[in-house]
Amino acid sequence: MKVLITGGAGFLGSHLTDAHLAKGDEVYVLDVAQDYKIRHHLGNPCLHYVRESVFRAEILEELIRATDLVYHLAAVVGVEHYVADPYQVMHVNINGTEAVLTRALKHRKKVVFSSTSEVYGRSAQVPFEEDGERVLGSTHIDRWCYATAKSAAEHLCFAFHKRGLPVVVLRYFNVYGPRMDQLDMGRVIPIFMGQLLRGEALTIIGDGLQTRCFTYVDDAIRATVVAGLKAAAVGEIVNIGTDEEVSIKELAEAMIRISGSRSMLKFVTPMDVYGPGYEDIRRRVPSITKMRALLGGTPQVPLEVGLQKTIAWFRQSAPEEVGISSAPSGAAWDEGE
Repeated sequence: MKVLITGGAGFLGSHLTDAHLAKGDEVYVLDVAQDYKIRHHLGNPCLHYVRESVFRAEILEELIRATDLVYHLAAVVGVEHYVADPYQVMHVNINGTEAVLTRALKHRKKVVFSSTSEVYGRSAQVPFEEDGERVLGSTHIDRWCYATAKSAAEHLCFAFHKRGLPVVVLRYFNVYGPRMDQLDMGRVIPIFMGQLLRGEALTIIGDGLQTRCFTYVDDAIRATVVAGLKAAAVGEIVNIGTDEEVSIKELAEAMIRISGSRSMLKFVTPMDVYGPGYEDIRRRVPSITKMRALLGGTPQVPLEVGLQKTIAWFRQSAPEEVGISSAPSGAAWDEGE
């Protein structure tokens, strides 16, 4: 089959590209980013890389018309973006999604939409059920713009579904693994990795007792591929993750132990790193009953094993490719796909 992956040169998208090429599918990647995360496939006649935006209407139109299945992963992700440029977060994640859905409906192509555990906000109904309550903070707090944008995009997905578009919504929970974000940016593991590789203290926001469930990328991709192929998934929201809950302090200690680093822990306040535009979430744990039942998505990679693989990848990757920053940042742990 022919598959379009918007954001296919990103972390999750590059692994999804791997999976479909391995199946013998033809993959079209649409992304504004450079191609280094899919560079190992360049030259493969089944890969077509288009470095452009989803807002280039004529290009998006042609790609959707020519393919059988659309994975919409293109998004603005990362706490540093939420607090620095909330407009761009809202614009890309809402209007970009509408652009994809509009053309997919026109050509009657199935869309798998990449959403996030962020949409649950600070709900206390743990574990998070797909149809559970969502509790978001004040609109004065920029930190909530991403959760709001992804929630609005989900509403768009189901509005288009009522018009006849086959669509699946996947909510990812802290996916990690090789080819993650640049060091010192985005999610907590790349931030900790940059500090580990320099032998610096791992900076933890708050008391470190906040908990997350870290999902190894191979587990997330297996479920994602099934969601694209399985007719019974259409019209559904599915959490993609693991229910192995770990505190951020425990995560930092595990990374230090596995890496053999002599790094220590350093506790900082949210104000130190992000200013007044940030608000934290204490627990984020998914119910994965639906993922198991509908997608056969049983997590197979324990955190310890996944961290070993991820640390090994970062150590082996060239510094210019993983992008070591000159100014280490604090470690946030928002979910991004």
